[in-house]
Amino acid sequence: MEKCEVAILGATGTVGQKFIVLLHNHPFFEVKEVVASDRSADRLYSEACRWKQSIPMPKSVANLRVKDTSDTLESSILFSGLDSSVAGSAEEAYANAGHIVISNSMNHRMDRHVPLVIPEINPDHLELIYRQQYKGAIVTNPNCSTIFATMAIAPLQKEFGVEALVVTTLQAISGAGYPGVPSLDILGNVIPYIGGEEEKIETEPLKILGVLKDDHIEPASIKISAQCNRVPIYDGHTETLSVKLKRKARLEDIRRALDNFYGLPQELQLPSAPEKPILVLDDQDRPQPARDVWLQKGMATLVGRLRECPVLDYRMVILGHNTVRGAAGAAILNAETMVRKGYLKNGNRVPKESNHFGSHRVFKSAILAKN
Repeated sequence: MEKCEVAILGATGTVGQKFIVLLHNHPFFEVKEVVASDRSADRLYSEACRWKQSIPMPKSVANLRVKDTSDTLESSILFSGLDSSVAGSAEEAYANAGHIVISNSMNHRMDRHVPLVIPEINPDHLELIYRQQYKGAIVTNPNCSTIFATMAIAPLQKEFGVEALVVTTLQAISGAGYPGVPSLDILGNVIPYIGGEEEKIETEPLKILGVLKDDHIEPASIKISAQCNRVPIYDGHTETLSVKLKRKARLEDIRRALDNFYGLPQELQLPSAPEKPILVLDDQDRPQPARDVWLQKGMATLVGRLRECPVLDYRMVILGHNTVRGAAGAAILNAETMVRKGYLKNGNRVPKESNHFGSHRVFKSAILAKN
């Protein structure tokens, strides 16, 4: 297929750089524009960006001239790694101008008509884009820790129902961006507070696991209690979960549900999809960030120490790569899903006069379609 030209918003930041790494030689998308703050505007990307990735900066991006958020963009699809302080209004402006914004930012995740998507779990929520009033659209992926916790409980919710979840996170410093947490605060230390994280984990899974009802999501009825900690690990968010089920299940039933879980990205064999979205590890001391975070190219949720809980029903330890599956990789997988399901088509304008809900509308923007 012909590649679609895309732009990276917040291209000089940690998530923006990860977008560029993961999109290098991608079969669907080609980075043609980079956008950052006005401090970086009009400079070459190689000059404006303090590159912190494990591979050299791709030459195809290094010589791109940086634009700022007031510039007109030619790309139809925009991958957003913008800071939340500017993402809200900037993403709305781009969507109003007809762009498709695939966002990792938090600002629009809980908007009524904005889908909050993990494509293994709720790809049907993408239908909400036909309720948006933008010429284009905004699609979001969840908070990094939310993704891993929700991936772990989604199979259990489907088969047994989940009544309550207690989660404690041990979050890597790369999740704080660059330069991140001061070394004198984090080295040899644990910081038991990350602003806004607990609220995200307690609310976002309810939307993701909810049911699409005409023009909104009916949230799942799960009680969630979260505590979040920053720890001196470079990459990889570890979480401990205790789950109370609505229906009784044996330990082997829980393991089978997790081990057999797969979704639409695996059926479609999308480029960024892990072969197994959940890997159940049997060793008693796994998963570990230093040893396991890059399994399945950083796109899987790793589950270990699965056992009974003396307070709730079952408990486990989970791990995920926070800047890959927890951020840029999640947004790219959402975009791949939209391409293969016909929501995005070759970067061309495709008018749509009606959607599944029967409301008459013609999209004047780029690349919105539904087969």
